[in-house]
Amino acid sequence: MSTTRAPEAAPSAPSTPSARASAREALVPGSTTCGFAVERTQTIDELDADAYVLRHEASGARLLYLACEDENKAFAIAFKTPPANSTGVFHILEHSVLCGSAKFPVKEPFVDLIKSSMQTFLNAMTYPDKTIYPVASTNEQDLLNLMDVYMDAVLNPAIYTKPTIFQQEGWHYELDVPEGGSLRDGALRYNGVVFNEMKGALSDPMNVLDDAVNAALFPETPYAFESGGDPRAIPQLTYEEFLDTHARHYNLANSYITLYGDFADVRRELAFLDERYLSQPYAATERIEQQRAAGAPAEALAPNPLPMQEPTVCAYRRVAMDTTPENALVGMGYVIGQALDTFRVIAADVLFEAILGSNEAPVKKAIIEAGLGGNVVSYTSTACQQPYEMIILQNAKPEVARAFRGVIEDTCRELVEQGVPRDRLEAVISNNEYALRQRDYGVADGVALACDALSTWLYDDEAATSALTCGDIYAELRDALEGDFFETLLRELVLETDHAALVELVPTEADAADAAAGDAVTDPGEAAELAARKEGMSDADLQQVLDGVAELRRQQEAEDAPEDRAKLPRLRVADIGPARPDEPAELDESAPIPCLRHDIPTHRLAYALTYFDLSHVSYVELPYVKVLCRLMQQLPTARRTAAELDSYIGSNLGFLSFTTEVYQQEDWRLARPVLLVSAGALSEKIDALATIPREVWAETLFEDTERMRDVLTQMRIAMEQTFITAGHQAALGRALSYVSPAAVISEQLGGVDFYRFLRDLLDHFDERAGALCDALRDLRDRIFTSSGTIASFTGSDEDYRRYWEAAGTLGLEPRTARAKELFVPMPEPRREAFIIPSDVYYLGKATDPRVLGLATDGSWGVAANALSYGFLWNEIRVKGGAYGCGFRAIPDRQLSFYTYRDPAIDPSIERIARSGAWLRGLDADRETFEGFIVSTVAGQDAPVKPYALTKRRNGAYFSGRPAGWREQLRADMLATTPERLRDLGDAVELVAEQAPACVFGGRGIIEASDADWNVIDLLA
Repeated sequence: MSTTRAPEAAPSAPSTPSARASAREALVPGSTTCGFAVERTQTIDELDADAYVLRHEASGARLLYLACEDENKAFAIAFKTPPANSTGVFHILEHSVLCGSAKFPVKEPFVDLIKSSMQTFLNAMTYPDKTIYPVASTNEQDLLNLMDVYMDAVLNPAIYTKPTIFQQEGWHYELDVPEGGSLRDGALRYNGVVFNEMKGALSDPMNVLDDAVNAALFPETPYAFESGGDPRAIPQLTYEEFLDTHARHYNLANSYITLYGDFADVRRELAFLDERYLSQPYAATERIEQQRAAGAPAEALAPNPLPMQEPTVCAYRRVAMDTTPENALVGMGYVIGQALDTFRVIAADVLFEAILGSNEAPVKKAIIEAGLGGNVVSYTSTACQQPYEMIILQNAKPEVARAFRGVIEDTCRELVEQGVPRDRLEAVISNNEYALRQRDYGVADGVALACDALSTWLYDDEAATSALTCGDIYAELRDALEGDFFETLLRELVLETDHAALVELVPTEADAADAAAGDAVTDPGEAAELAARKEGMSDADLQQVLDGVAELRRQQEAEDAPEDRAKLPRLRVADIGPARPDEPAELDESAPIPCLRHDIPTHRLAYALTYFDLSHVSYVELPYVKVLCRLMQQLPTARRTAAELDSYIGSNLGFLSFTTEVYQQEDWRLARPVLLVSAGALSEKIDALATIPREVWAETLFEDTERMRDVLTQMRIAMEQTFITAGHQAALGRALSYVSPAAVISEQLGGVDFYRFLRDLLDHFDERAGALCDALRDLRDRIFTSSGTIASFTGSDEDYRRYWEAAGTLGLEPRTARAKELFVPMPEPRREAFIIPSDVYYLGKATDPRVLGLATDGSWGVAANALSYGFLWNEIRVKGGAYGCGFRAIPDRQLSFYTYRDPAIDPSIERIARSGAWLRGLDADRETFEGFIVSTVAGQDAPVKPYALTKRRNGAYFSGRPAGWREQLRADMLATTPERLRDLGDAVELVAEQAPACVFGGRGIIEASDADWNVIDLLA
């Protein structure tokens, strides 16, 4: 079977000039190359890159190329998409355009790319005013293939000929008719991927509050709407409006394209874009021309406007939400200025971080001490035309909104009069400079930078690089520490503001009294709305609903035609490069503390990690170890106050963290728990890296119990937030604890068991505070010793030498206290379903393969890829309407299924049960099967940043992995055959049957399940 490819990329050779040198030769300002006018160029030192700003002459498309020596190349195309309502049309479009196109008429090219390419990033994101489609790959041919599919998807999507795409990804009616019942007996409901995703998103009170503050700050702009879609408004979106919105916005004059990385000759990519897409007609222009010919006025055919909001003050707004009392919130928003004023935006971000970024920051400290709520979080929102600072009071007490604002502004007034602490400002600036050097964005660099560039470029064509050039600004801010710049800025932003909003989110069921009081309340309810709509439907209308769903299912279940699959560009296994050796860490036993040495380039940074053995800590003490970690850095030491310590750490270290980790061993019954102290610093500050962590672990004073209560309350609130927003992770950990002793330990150190411990501790804090302090002192003295301790260092040889000269033995002595026995209770199945405030649910179904007698190898990774994106995606996401799902295979340690923001439990469990049968019957053609292998190996080969690589290598050491184990996994993946995957079908069926399950979800969804759950109201 033949395959289609984008133009072949020239192979790299030692004599090939660097990407930056090649770009300088090809892209001369004032010249035209491949249809693009080269407007200007700029060197960006902090990125080690040269930026080129181009404009496609025929289409008007803008393009930014960041030429650098990063092999992880990236492409992105974005469109300005400010919404005109809360139907979520742009979010639905983001999903829908990736469901087939004119050139690639398969059902799910997005999924086909995930399971067949070497992508290191592949996704799409809807922002409040833009939609972006980024991809990344280390293989240039692969990136060209990805560009081909993405460009055709956004410009020529199948949505114009397949209305079922809109129904699947947006919304549609379904009618559940009971067996033997009539149409009138059926229950009408909504379904759709985005509809269910947003039900989950807006079950989070933080999201609801953010929406309300945006609506109050920007009432006359698109930011007043929920760009993701409000489930109450999504069903108001019609198919025709959906198509018209695409045509008006997905046009090249409204587009922003980014290229990033070490292209041997970027003219290849530019010529491809020009010839294949930018100089060709496309769907949006054709529809617009049809409407223009039909007499539509010009303004009706233009993209939605994005006006600037005139200053406005919302003195107070109350929003009611049906959620638990713990979710009471107050939000205060202050508009900073305009996105194009990057100096002011960065200065404001530094200022607010200095006064709000930790418990010792003066404004946050004042709010906590005022006793208005449980925690304060803040962030600077820069992904909009008028950036703003958001300050949120969590677990707020009733009727404290105005007092909250009063504390903020009174404290800011004191700071303006007395001065913002310079040590705190300097600490924030230093920390930001560290982040600039580290360049760890959490995703492929080119993807993050494409998104960052749009934070100014979207609003001014001359500002394509404004958001990417920050180094000089921090130098200016250091100079500004000498005068009253920050006090003046604080007065302008807070005390003299003419653009701010105060919003209170009150947990309560909306009722008539709320409405009478003029409060913003939810609609009467989805159920009542659907009942009314059904009442207005005839039997013929109801039958049409059934017929429509049947047709949707028919199309969802239909196989793509072989000739259509053949049109997708693919890499073959032969295109995969050789394995890159993953050198194991070397244990230097000559160091004062045995040290795992990592020789990894770090941009003149150094990372020091210290692993303290917890095998001598008893099981009942494990939750106290977690508390100990959380309180480190939050309390004073013998030589510094908590505020002094906070600023000292920020000024000298990039980060310092105290965490726990549990490493599974070769014998599944064994585990190795450790307390990990991690720190990073600039090479210039090696002495601080060697001494500050030691001061914190050895000299922290456990005396201020009120401060301890505040920190633990914040910890509880954060855990509850995680249950609501990432319940699948909690469900997977809990489900695994039903069979794995290592997971039982993990639950004590951070799962549901720890959460229950924490709540009980806080409920009885006054009577237990003294004993808590004693327990923490005892644990500190027993844990922070040299016995069983292993260090780790990543950095240059010179930094390594300087580190140990400064560190000595890290002040550690052998343990003298008597060890306690870590006796771990045997795991047991519990079938728990935890009620959380949510309109969706999360499922985890997990086991250790060794418990079932299953031997796993790299072929299981290929099977996981095939199941996740071949079977589960179509069954649970496409048909079931869940936002996410998958099967994970962690080599010889964990096999698991999960679903994410899922509308119904039993259908997904039934579909999971059929996974093994699907794999047994797998009949993939050669291209599809090779794609499974290519994408699985790509995940294995994906580049990682130095700190992540350090953690990965250390994890292999502590887990007892043999040398070369990753290389063996990769070889297993490459050797996988269709017969091998089919042979795994029985084992997958066993996992689906035997792996215990756990659920986190809304009460109604759990009660609707026929499964025999042990139902627990987790937050009660």
